Amino acid sequence: MVIKEIEHFNIEQICDSGQCFRMERKDSGLVSVIAGERYLEVRQDGKTCSFKCTEEDFESFWKVYFDLEEDYGTFIEKISPKDSYLMRAAEIGSGIRILHQDLWEMIVSFLISQQNNIVRIRRCIKNICEKYGEEQQDEQGNIFYSFPKPEAFVGLEEDDLKVCNLGYRSKYVVRTANAIVSGEVSLDAVKTMSYRKAREELLKLFGVGEKVADCICLFALHHLEAFPVDTHIQQALKKHYKRGFPKTRYKGIQGVMQQYIFYYELFYKE
Repeated sequence: MVIKEIEHFNIEQICDSGQCFRMERKDSGLVSVIAGERYLEVRQDGKTCSFKCTEEDFESFWKVYFDLEEDYGTFIEKISPKDSYLMRAAEIGSGIRILHQDLWEMIVSFLISQQNNIVRIRRCIKNICEKYGEEQQDEQGNIFYSFPKPEAFVGLEEDDLKVCNLGYRSKYVVRTANAIVSGEVSLDAVKTMSYRKAREELLKLFGVGEKVADCICLFALHHLEAFPVDTHIQQALKKHYKRGFPKTRYKGIQGVMQQYIFYYELFYKE
């Protein structure tokens, strides 16, 4: 068990923020997380967070995964005092952090996310992991499934993933898996690219549009300048930023501001 006092960290807000679909509330203050071949339970009481893992695992993986070395207080301090809407959104969602997640998992997750809601996306991800991933067991005996590699989908018919509730998105995942395994798009190369180049490369994948590419750039590649625009963000921009969101003011952290807005619009919009 690793216990830390952490500012600007709220595991339940992160769980609900729409950036990760393998987090689950177990009970009040307790959230489970599956990342790659790792399983973690986090319990939080105020600023006190208990991570059910070894110190070595925390330092080598989870600290990076949760972006705990970044001071999100400095991001919030950059918000214009005149922007009462964004100030309120950041106050409400001040515990959100941008996770460092697996690129392939985020590609699949956000292909599935199109015209979908968080509950159904989680169910789809759970289904494909249980059917095509590998069963894992941690030291506490928790059984979970790793996220399937692209190779697991090669050879499937384009509609085969409909049994996992993906619907028309099945062909997106199957075609994208084939493109990656064939070398048409290199994930290793994408990881080294700038935001603009990575976004351009991701747009080559079948089913990846601008919003999905920006989500992948933000939540997998940690390009904090990415600013995904979905219907929630569109509504907020139309109401509060008729001249456009002031991205220049928040250069390099636009994606953090996007998450504050998204979370606020999803749960607290008046």
